[in-house]
Amino acid sequence: MTTLLINGRIHSPSYPDATAFAVRDGIVAWLGTDDIGRAQFPDAELVDLDGGFVAPAFVDSHVHLTATGLNLDGLDLRGATSLQHCLRLVAEYAHRHPEGPVWGHGWDESGWPERTGPSTADLDAVLGDRPAYLARVDVHSAAATTALRRLVPALAEAAGFDPQRALSADAHHLVRAAARDQLTPQQRHAARVAALDHAAAMGIAAVHECAGPQIGGLLDWQELRALEHGVEVIGYWGEPARDAEHARHLIAETGARGLAGDLFVDGALGSRTAWLHAPYHDAPDTCGNRYLDVEVITRHVRACTEAGIPAGFHVIGDAAVAAVVDGFAAAAQRLGGPAVARCGHRLEHLEMVNAEQAAQLGSWGVMASMQPNFDALWGGDDGMYAQRLGLDRVHRLNPFALLASEGVPLAFGSDTPVTSMNPWQTVRAAVSHQSAGSAISARAAFAAATRGGWRAGGVRDGVTGTLTPGAPASYAVWDADDLEVSAPANAVQRWSTDPRSRVPALPRLAPDAELPRCRQTVHRGAVIHGH
Repeated sequence: MTTLLINGRIHSPSYPDATAFAVRDGIVAWLGTDDIGRAQFPDAELVDLDGGFVAPAFVDSHVHLTATGLNLDGLDLRGATSLQHCLRLVAEYAHRHPEGPVWGHGWDESGWPERTGPSTADLDAVLGDRPAYLARVDVHSAAATTALRRLVPALAEAAGFDPQRALSADAHHLVRAAARDQLTPQQRHAARVAALDHAAAMGIAAVHECAGPQIGGLLDWQELRALEHGVEVIGYWGEPARDAEHARHLIAETGARGLAGDLFVDGALGSRTAWLHAPYHDAPDTCGNRYLDVEVITRHVRACTEAGIPAGFHVIGDAAVAAVVDGFAAAAQRLGGPAVARCGHRLEHLEMVNAEQAAQLGSWGVMASMQPNFDALWGGDDGMYAQRLGLDRVHRLNPFALLASEGVPLAFGSDTPVTSMNPWQTVRAAVSHQSAGSAISARAAFAAATRGGWRAGGVRDGVTGTLTPGAPASYAVWDADDLEVSAPANAVQRWSTDPRSRVPALPRLAPDAELPRCRQTVHRGAVIHGH
């Protein structure tokens, strides 16, 4: 059966004047105008798009679904404006939910007048003997009550332990696992379904789950993998491989697409755990945390390359980026650049990369899975990055234009629950980068959030992530009031509305613009959100 969709505004580089398209067996069969479509498919089921903007569905290239679902209906602390406000939100939530553990996320002390996060004593005073896990916004440290800390006998011996302040490194991983163990299977299932429903409602058809032994553990990933939902879940497992045989074993054990994602080389800037060459501006006694050295990085890249498996790492600080680039260089010297490039290796975040490193990564075909909302939330002269790094380093972060110019393929995501899953916010943040010369055009940003995600996930057929004949019918229908035609990528933040440009229009993404509202999401011809 063929479905003909008419009266739409279709985003298709191949058919920029299209107002209609036909779908057969989950595949885009034809694009064109309404009158030709009606004549060519007289027996098709007819769907009136009523002027809706139709574009390829988005891909979120970095998510944590269980944590996201827990946060959707849980204790969201991102709106806290001070320590006392944060504690009041905790108390109000505990009053509304008098039983079970308290799981919260999102506090960010960098914007508070106290410039300090909740302590163990603070939480105990509010929650008494209830286990509570409250992750900082970057999820690289967390505050925890005494009741939760007691559930981890060896906690005081772990790296990153502090009796009162937020836990980081191994101590954080241990206490998070203890908090997760307090959740029932039903709670975990409900959280994942809520997260995937939320993704579909955002026009997202596929997500890259970054799982691993230090994230949610094997059980969490196995439960997620067994879940049937319309949103496609592409999984990565963050565990280092010793050799090719070990890499193949890990893939067979987990069923993951690759040994990549959140395989931590370092932490995050907000928690001062990203690994830097020079000390933090607001903490001159530390350069952050190093979790993997060059030898382990090299061994992992070599093992995965020899096994033909995508490798990758979580990497943020400049020292961490240098270690990863050195590891890839050693693997390429041993196995050859083409062998490395064939595997589709990827790096998550890649915030502090320089031009020489970008050129090397581009030559090895390494993809950058990045989160533009990091800059929107924390960039600029007055943001958290400036507090942590000082003004001399802050404008070198998240250089999208540099990476694109050096041939590094970009894929955009949210790192949810760290930032919003709204993909139009992601695209707008990439277009509106707060550092001069780092932004890219809306057209390039939209590509990174759609077909770039498919490419990073191993799909390189040239059509997936577009609306063109032969492509999977994975698209979203949006209410979008204003459309504009974006300029080429080398004309950053300039616009053209000349119809002769033959460039498909995108919604207006200026800071004052209302972002599009999703009516319907379809993946491979099946409706996964809306009607």
